[in-house]
Amino acid sequence: MKKYILALDSGTTSNRAILFDHSGRIINSSQREFEQIFPEPGWVEHNPEEIWSTQKFVVRDVLEKQGVIAADIAAIGITNQRETTLVWERETGKPIYNAIVWQDRRTAGYCDRLKNEGIDKLIKEKTGLIIDAYFSGSKIKWILDNVPGAREKAEKGKLAFGTVDTWLIWRLTHGKKHVTDVTNASRTMLFNIHNLTWDQELLEIFNIPASMLPEPKQSSEVYGNTVKEHFGGEIPISGIAGDQQAALFGQMCVEKGMVKNTYGTGCFVVMNTGNEAILSKHNLLTTIAWQINGEVTYALEGSIFIGGAVVQWLRDQLHIIKSSSEIEKLAGSVGDNGGVYFVPAFVGLGAPHWDQYATGTIIGISRGTSDAHIARAGLEAIALQSMDVINTMAKDSGVDPSELRVDGGAAVNNLLMQIQANAINKKVVRPVITETTALGAAYLAGLAVGFWNDIEEIIHQWQEDKIFEPEAKSAVFNEVIENWNKALERSKGWYGR
Repeated sequence: MKKYILALDSGTTSNRAILFDHSGRIINSSQREFEQIFPEPGWVEHNPEEIWSTQKFVVRDVLEKQGVIAADIAAIGITNQRETTLVWERETGKPIYNAIVWQDRRTAGYCDRLKNEGIDKLIKEKTGLIIDAYFSGSKIKWILDNVPGAREKAEKGKLAFGTVDTWLIWRLTHGKKHVTDVTNASRTMLFNIHNLTWDQELLEIFNIPASMLPEPKQSSEVYGNTVKEHFGGEIPISGIAGDQQAALFGQMCVEKGMVKNTYGTGCFVVMNTGNEAILSKHNLLTTIAWQINGEVTYALEGSIFIGGAVVQWLRDQLHIIKSSSEIEKLAGSVGDNGGVYFVPAFVGLGAPHWDQYATGTIIGISRGTSDAHIARAGLEAIALQSMDVINTMAKDSGVDPSELRVDGGAAVNNLLMQIQANAINKKVVRPVITETTALGAAYLAGLAVGFWNDIEEIIHQWQEDKIFEPEAKSAVFNEVIENWNKALERSKGWYGR
């Protein structure tokens, strides 16, 4: 039997390659950051060639470090930053514009026009999504409308669109495969999540030719093989899931009502809703969790645009910490936030508020305010944004989850996890392996090639590392929540004023 599954985790700020063994243990990994491009305020781009080159580099690096060859790898699973939009020429494989990142707000005005035309109900019914610049559809349209000659080429079938998974598979297979999976397709605003097809009516609204779109596949099946020249041999590519769906699967939230939160650049709370696509009444997204063996599992999701990026901002812009790991000690050096509230709406507010014109706000500053108070307010902001989504999810689904499973970079912060448990008044469970996004992609890939027999076998591999029990809800914390809501209101609609 082959020894390893290789997961490609293509994130917002870096690409990683992680080798997993049959027990779901990380054997080795490699990571490389790539450039964040900000051409104008509210615009965020990546260089598509750099996404590819860094991903290829980390795969070669991890194979070399472990002394592994292609023949030792049973399959590759891919998980990726979702909604990020790439368009390239079919003939040359050359991108016609930078990748427009999920955080990018340039199409907010166009999305407002669609809402004013009353198209939001149609989009929600078909896609489960809210009209927002976050999703791929308006980004594709922007590229076609703004890159000289793009629309003409698209109409002639000469252009291909893809989210990052599609782009990587195109390059890994030398353009032989133009595919995506249903989880990524469900984040475009163009995909009907009920009949699992690209929706012609929506394509007409966005004026996007169907010929640009990849073929939607299941989350666990063999899509094709890498070409030999990349890694010295062909390796099957057999798992794809958008990062948050992959994390839900990696956390083994396979039963209806189970919830996870990933603390990455953003925070993403996802609840498994089984075979039912519950349309939210409170501004959450309905999305596809995965499709395995022909069966579709749906989810409710609340996307918080800025989560762990709060810590990066405190490090890189304010310079109050030198490394992200220092935040816990600094924030823990004070007993409370000193009356400071931090709403990190750097790119607007996501769920459940969906305010494209909100701005970042730090309020309650006095002469006694220190860097530690701001640091603590930053951690509280991550937990309180998550609390808003979890409370909303319980209303929509009618299910009050008993626990929250957590993962992602900031989940290692014990103070943040305790604040989170206090905020939601539920236990927070951190697993032994917090790299659950990559693990989920590995599991999906491995299932497709028989590396693991079934989901039951995988469930037994999931292990908890630490449980954070909520401390009794005090009047003090209730006041924190009350003031947080006031601060939120002050951040909303700033750019529209």
